[in-house]
Amino acid sequence: MSTAPEQEKGASGIHDEQRHHHHPKLDAKTKVIANADAKLSNPLRGIPHDRLMADVEVFAKERGLIHILSDLQKGALVAQDPQSYNHLDVFTEEDRKVLRDEVTHKWKQTKTLYYMVVMSSLAAAVQGMDEAVINGAQILYPKQFGIGSDSKRDGWLIGVVNSAPYLCCATISCWLTDPLNNWLGRKKTIFVTCLISFLTCIWSALTNSWWHLFIARFFLGFGIGPKSATVPVYAAECSPAPIRGALVMMWQMWTAFGICLGDLIDLVFYFIPDRPGVTGLNWRLMLGSAGIPGLIVCLQVLFAPESPRWLISKGRYEEAFNELCRLRFSRVQAARDLYYIHILLEAENEMKKGRNRLVEMFTIPRNRNAALASWIVMFGQQFCGVNVIAYYSSNIFLQSGFTQVAALASSLGFGALNWIFALPAIFTIDTYGRRNLLLFTFPCMAICLLITGFSFWDGFEKGRIAGVSIGIYLFAIFYSPGEGPVPFTYSAEAFPLYIRDIGMSFATATTWFWNFVLSITWPSLVLAFKPQGAFAWYAAWCMILWVLILLFVRETKGKTLEELDQVFAVPARVHAAYGLRQIPYGIKKFVLFQNPVPEELYLAEGDSEASSGADEQGKKEVKEDVGGA
Repeated sequence: MSTAPEQEKGASGIHDEQRHHHHPKLDAKTKVIANADAKLSNPLRGIPHDRLMADVEVFAKERGLIHILSDLQKGALVAQDPQSYNHLDVFTEEDRKVLRDEVTHKWKQTKTLYYMVVMSSLAAAVQGMDEAVINGAQILYPKQFGIGSDSKRDGWLIGVVNSAPYLCCATISCWLTDPLNNWLGRKKTIFVTCLISFLTCIWSALTNSWWHLFIARFFLGFGIGPKSATVPVYAAECSPAPIRGALVMMWQMWTAFGICLGDLIDLVFYFIPDRPGVTGLNWRLMLGSAGIPGLIVCLQVLFAPESPRWLISKGRYEEAFNELCRLRFSRVQAARDLYYIHILLEAENEMKKGRNRLVEMFTIPRNRNAALASWIVMFGQQFCGVNVIAYYSSNIFLQSGFTQVAALASSLGFGALNWIFALPAIFTIDTYGRRNLLLFTFPCMAICLLITGFSFWDGFEKGRIAGVSIGIYLFAIFYSPGEGPVPFTYSAEAFPLYIRDIGMSFATATTWFWNFVLSITWPSLVLAFKPQGAFAWYAAWCMILWVLILLFVRETKGKTLEELDQVFAVPARVHAAYGLRQIPYGIKKFVLFQNPVPEELYLAEGDSEASSGADEQGKKEVKEDVGGA
């Protein structure tokens, strides 16, 4: 939840000025949502000075904060107008310097905030390690458990064991996120989920049958699911607005780092010999070691601040102010964020009264369009084929002719590239836009998957190995800045605030369910269609997803809350027709190197001539260049 009004624009944290737009075909319910979200963008806008000061005094008396009334009054003025400190005498020079540095030196933050960033990054790495260590272990444990043959039965059983955590995430644990956060708070939820990750990783290392390993890994899902939804929210709620978007992005980046670290652990522990009475010590250490970072996070979180927004939602205002003082440099900043979060929560609660939010997510066109776009990008994150490589790259490299050690080393190469090329996404996602990144990278990923699969037809071992390696590594390079970071960022900003928590649960459950489907079916898919057909299957899905993104995924880069309501209120058929018209435009611009005139789907209200055209077509809203749509 944003803590500065000028930044309440979704996960991206873009600092554009508010703009108001016109749409000729908004239905009545969508207009209500648009008006409510406009209020949520800054509920303090337009309140006279005397009334604002009186409201703050009443708030301070009701919440037992009268001893910080002067800080709250200054904070409310900055919350209402972020530039007010420049022309009001109530602010000291020290206040002005801190508030100015907040924008001009946005990465200059308190030690407590960076402690929280380190903890959140390590929690994301835990997530990646939980997912990755099975990659190396599965070339070792199946034979010990009697499921290492090429039979269809054994292929399914390996898939069942590998996919067990994601079955739990999709069916149970993701839906526990909201009650856990409500009962325990962000800190304790992170503690509990990381503790579960640690214990279940140790449990996995002690199993002696495939079904026992399946049970242990299923319970690992109780650590993975809620943690994946809680940590990004916790980081966003503790962070100041100028760097909030980058920190949301870091979840994906450090998850990729955890996958890389898990692949490294697989390679290191492969060489550990068995000890008397212990068979399979190497794969047991692989699975067990993934729990160590989770234990470190459990210790770290004890000293981290609780989410101020969660404390305010529970009426614990004094504690929230104290935590904000730890996270900010000045009491004025802390008071501003405290009062603004309070006002925003009041507005949100007012919106939710008497409404069935789950039903409205699908019955109101604006919400339904956001849900469809979110479902497409979340589904695409799995069916682009990335987790086939993340979970089974060691087996894939083995099939192409690598030795076991070389296969593990090559998997480490994939993990390293996946992490390294996730770093630029912090900048490219807000430079080129979410939709453009997806439209560019999906065809490239399809080509890379075809290279990988068709290389298995090469009769020369060195050529086959080279083709498979090049295909997989290029896939990582194209995936990491595109479909890697976009889905969670997009889903976090697409839904209106009053259904955002339900929308994110829906989106998270979607990605974990299809993660489960992908991981359980891959071994059997390879047996049935060989690697060539299996990789071609996911290459085809990349192209299908490219079409779905072109038709139904709208651009959200740099949009305010009001603009997002306008963008998602465009009827799906209108946006699909617009997407089809982008194909000849793209051919002329990027293939024939011509300079065609871009179509503008969204036009500002002030563009009277174009706005008139919008009334005729029902297609034009907020200004958006077709190349950046």
